[in-house]
Amino acid sequence: MTEREGTPVATEGGTPVPRAAADVAVAEIRDLRVEIDGRAIVDGVHVKVLPGKVTALVGASGSGKTTTGLALLGEYPPGARVTGEVRRTGDGPVGYVPQHPAAVLNPTRRVGALLDDIARPQVRHLPRAQRREAAGALVLRALSEAQLPDSGALLRRYPHQLSGGQQQRVVLAQALLLGARVIVADEPTTGQDVLTKNRIVEQLAAVAARGIAVVLLSHDLDVVRALADEVLVLRAGRVVESGPTERLWEAPRHEWTRRLLDARHGTPPEGTADAGRRPSLEVRDLAAAYDRRTVALRTPRLVLHPGECLAVVGRSGSGKTTLARCLAGLHRDHSGEILLDGTPLPRSLRHRSRAQLAAVQYVFQDARAAFDEHRPVLEQVARTAVRLRGAGERVATDEASATLHRLGLSPDLARRRPGALSGGELQRAALARALLARPRVLICDEVTSGLDTVTRHGILDVLAGLVRDGEGLSLVLVTHDLDTARLAHRIAVLDEGEIVEQGPAQRVLTAPRHPFSISLMETTSRLETGSRS
Repeated sequence: MTEREGTPVATEGGTPVPRAAADVAVAEIRDLRVEIDGRAIVDGVHVKVLPGKVTALVGASGSGKTTTGLALLGEYPPGARVTGEVRRTGDGPVGYVPQHPAAVLNPTRRVGALLDDIARPQVRHLPRAQRREAAGALVLRALSEAQLPDSGALLRRYPHQLSGGQQQRVVLAQALLLGARVIVADEPTTGQDVLTKNRIVEQLAAVAARGIAVVLLSHDLDVVRALADEVLVLRAGRVVESGPTERLWEAPRHEWTRRLLDARHGTPPEGTADAGRRPSLEVRDLAAAYDRRTVALRTPRLVLHPGECLAVVGRSGSGKTTLARCLAGLHRDHSGEILLDGTPLPRSLRHRSRAQLAAVQYVFQDARAAFDEHRPVLEQVARTAVRLRGAGERVATDEASATLHRLGLSPDLARRRPGALSGGELQRAALARALLARPRVLICDEVTSGLDTVTRHGILDVLAGLVRDGEGLSLVLVTHDLDTARLAHRIAVLDEGEIVEQGPAQRVLTAPRHPFSISLMETTSRLETGSRS
């Protein structure tokens, strides 16, 4: 009897009662409670993981998604008090694909060596002469199953020579080599453009089609809808709603589920920017290179007017961040001109005056990495006003506290060190720090990446308010997310280092003209409607 046909698992009056194998959990969490310092971060959670099915855990930052997912691996935060039960049936470990896969790949070893280390113990029963070839075959099969078929050159590379998506698939190949029957994928689409997202959906769907259970931890509700069979919605460590994906989308029962779904899409800006005034920022004949040889970006002309929001979109590696870093003086290897209020800016940050540094501010994607973990957030935010505007310590601290409070961070949170804040809270702190410079141009590089829909919507509302009420503040939004791009007045689409299309946001989003722009919009539409094709 095959696994799909069913297997007897119980008896009734001495007669075996078949039960579909798909209903027999390969892993199950019962009444899980995880406490840290007396505070429950997961409370009474039940999760049933079925073979060949994708179970998604969704919720805001700090809702308990990752803690629940890692419980399947037997991993808990340091010092946690854990009650409840985590059960796994059958052979094989639980595989884990983290949000940042480079962190679990040995940077000093080639990809082939990393995978060979896992494959060799599995062929020790063979004669010595056959082991190498057999291990190589296992590695190639795992790479193919992880959708890395062009594996010859890849096996010779080191992890840092791979893209984020390739690193992710190598980690997945490791789990498949180990014979994992459950894969926990933690925010696998964070920071990825819509085309890469679609490939990740296809990749995880293919894993599930092989009978492997997938537990998806994600804030990306379009990906959840396209991929998941079952969804559990968490809030403050508790499951507030669960059920089949389509039922939750069509008829959510809990208010928090409705808020998550309603917050998916950005709100178009009110009115138009003041295009009649002199541009606050202008790019002329920009050509940026790496290693002084490879031209990564060409931008003949780009303008940003006072009070305008410009979204720069495109796939990973298209040149979005390179453009943003050139504007901010963080990438000096470029030709052409960048003008602020008609005056050329020095290429390097080191050669810009204090006023020029204050005028163009950059908010990084990884807010946590942008803060010193040893100093309170309030102190670091206030430092901007002291360093760039010459404000006194007391005045700067008062202004920092008021700005943080306006952006939704309480005085208690502001006095904490960065490690005690969530990703969304740190992103707000990073915005506050940039605003204390009183910039003319604010550059936000994927600042909503990795945030749940409610937190993302809150950040976008803050940004929209800054442009609307900022007395001429201009905003550059670097993003892979077309929902975020809806905030903008204008959109510039990059592909392979070239601006292939730019124009009013509504026109580009609804009637794109370039083939690449059209493919972005079509793929987004498929994800939003839950299609895997």
